[in-house]
Amino acid sequence: MQPPQDDDTADLLAPVPAVRTGGLVGYARVSTKGQLLDRQVHALTEAGCIRIFADKKSGKNAEREELWKALDFLREGDTLIVPSLDRLGRSLQDLIAIVSGLRKRGVGFTSLHEALDTTTPGGRLVFHVFAALAEFIRELIVQGTNEGLDAARRP
Repeated sequence: MQPPQDDDTADLLAPVPAVRTGGLVGYARVSTKGQLLDRQVHALTEAGCIRIFADKKSGKNAEREELWKALDFLREGDTLIVPSLDRLGRSLQDLIAIVSGLRKRGVGFTSLHEALDTTTPGGRLVFHVFAALAEFIRELIVQGTNEGLDAARRP
């Protein structure tokens, strides 16, 4: 038994839900109102989604109402399915935070384009690697910032 951890990546490799026991819920997003959601909705329907939420907003916009509705709709054992990773997160850190939150609630995650499925051991491993890379990049940025500040303080 592992000791509990408080960081966002602690539950990425947890085995729950090992088997999908709930519904498949889809989330689609296009960046502008002129773009069509048809292709994404079709892919999510083909994947077996019982409900699909869709936003027509830039991924840079934190106010993605339909995403928040989808996240609220999901229950333990459900799986959130997206057409591709870039449809869900605004950044790697955002994506990791969302998927970690799902894992803590016992909700799976699948990205169709990348064939990533956190309800499988391999999918959890890949996502854990993503999280480790994001942490590494954050640390490099902090280190570079501190070195730059130190250099600026020198006479």
